Amino acid sequence: MFKTPIITSSFFTNRGCRFVGALAIGLTLLPSMATAQTANPKIDASLKMASSFLIAQQKPKGDFGAQFPIAMTSLSVLALAACGHQPADPSPEGVAMRKGIDFILLPENQTKEGYFGKVDNSRMYGHGITTLMLAEMAGMGMDDKQDAIIREKLKLGIRLILRAQSVRKDPTSTGGWLYEPDSQGADMSVTCWQAMALRAAQNAGIEVPKEAIDNAVGYIKRMYMPIPNSNPPAGGFGYSAPATTTSTTAEGLLAIQVAGRYEDKETIAAGNHLLKEDISKAAHPFYSIYYYAQGMYQRGGKYAEASKRIVPEILLPKQKPDGSFEGEDEGAGKVYTASMAVLALAVKNHFLPIYQR
Repeated sequence: MFKTPIITSSFFTNRGCRFVGALAIGLTLLPSMATAQTANPKIDASLKMASSFLIAQQKPKGDFGAQFPIAMTSLSVLALAACGHQPADPSPEGVAMRKGIDFILLPENQTKEGYFGKVDNSRMYGHGITTLMLAEMAGMGMDDKQDAIIREKLKLGIRLILRAQSVRKDPTSTGGWLYEPDSQGADMSVTCWQAMALRAAQNAGIEVPKEAIDNAVGYIKRMYMPIPNSNPPAGGFGYSAPATTTSTTAEGLLAIQVAGRYEDKETIAAGNHLLKEDISKAAHPFYSIYYYAQGMYQRGGKYAEASKRIVPEILLPKQKPDGSFEGEDEGAGKVYTASMAVLALAVKNHFLPIYQR
């Protein structure tokens, strides 16, 4: 039996402003961003409630959440950005984002080698998430000085990811990442965060070797397993060996498309597989639904339409009056589940460059 990602309290331990930045370099907003897709009052209300909940969790120093503060702050900033807020906004959301970014940029939160995952013990999970957030925020600093710091920290974070990828690994794990920079293995969950961070940094104008992304794609494809006799062809991705696990299939589907592989056979097959899967029964629901929503949106057409219908059906009933979401993915915390729910529900907005097709 193949392992699947364990999203527990040990999840991270075991396993206008100046909007020009990332958007202006190689990416443009999708057409009719003003529409942000057809308005859905229920989803919009849910996102507003969840944003208010996240803001209420912020501490005076700027961090969000009691555990894994660097990683959770980064997820919260990404979630607020996905709702269309920017650090320069004079709104509660904008203020919270500024404070969160200031917290991330504190010198003590990144080692001299560039590692974000050591201080809060979020390991390479947290490092990938935080590096991704900085890449998305590049060009959105409050002033030139802050933006320069963001880019400096981002470059160090990318350098650490590249160094970790180059560690000698067994043939199956080559191109991937595991829990620590010096880990000699790899798994799909850690790898997907690093791959998205690399792609986002590249979009933001940071130099990323093409072979690094190609090697990450190579690892993801080695986790692929076809489903025999499926018509149309279907298959999925495993955690650390080939399999068709729902959660890791959703992970792989998003990561491989972010890398530009929209029409590879593995991409098409994974989309076909997820189209028939009941995502509500997937392990680690918030984690799985986040990847499912973003990955299926990337596929477009019937895949995006299925996700557009299914994701709100699953998530909206889980939201509590305070804006949080019922269920903490086995202990990862309410900031985590609220952030992941927002990133899944806000797919309709297309505000974050990394998630644009």
